[in-house]
Amino acid sequence: MEQLPYTKETQESLIQRAVETLSNGEILLYPTDTVYGLGVDATDEDAVAALRDLKGRDEKKPILIMVPSIDSIEEYAEMNEEAYRLAEEFLPGPLTLVLPAKKTVSYSVTFNRTIGIRIPDDPFCLALAEAFGKPITSTSANRAGMETRDTVPEILAQFAFHAESIGLVIDAGRKGKTQPSTIVSVTESGVSVLREGALSREVLGL
Repeated sequence: MEQLPYTKETQESLIQRAVETLSNGEILLYPTDTVYGLGVDATDEDAVAALRDLKGRDEKKPILIMVPSIDSIEEYAEMNEEAYRLAEEFLPGPLTLVLPAKKTVSYSVTFNRTIGIRIPDDPFCLALAEAFGKPITSTSANRAGMETRDTVPEILAQFAFHAESIGLVIDAGRKGKTQPSTIVSVTESGVSVLREGALSREVLGL
């Protein structure tokens, strides 16, 4: 496991190293606009399986992905008028949209053919997603059923020996008590808030 500190000055070289990690099918621990996340190439079935093992996550539970733009969302999911409204008003930001998945996305990150997608309001994440050119998982860096920690040392301690499966750690210091993203499902069956996080129902107009 390689650990590198994040600074604005080293962002470009860190992104290059992160892209190499993802391209090699390895797991990336990285900072987002909310909490620390775990990233792998979301089109790589083996990498997604390794990520699930690290988290101890049920195979039936979907894994969120991040992309750099609304155009990118359209590549992997179907969007209706309400999905466009939410995306245009609140993305980039702490909002995850659960949308009908297209066949271009790996089955292993979907649930009932839906996919959770977000565009983080974070310069590193946006630049990484743009540079990698494929969807990256954006699941919180914690063991299933356990609280998400604020610092890299705390996160690695929680993973214990499982942490050895992480290829690269990008340490941006303490993330603070930031709320996770709000998750909103927008499908043919309607609109529903699955998890109220940093954005309230009122703010979203729901």
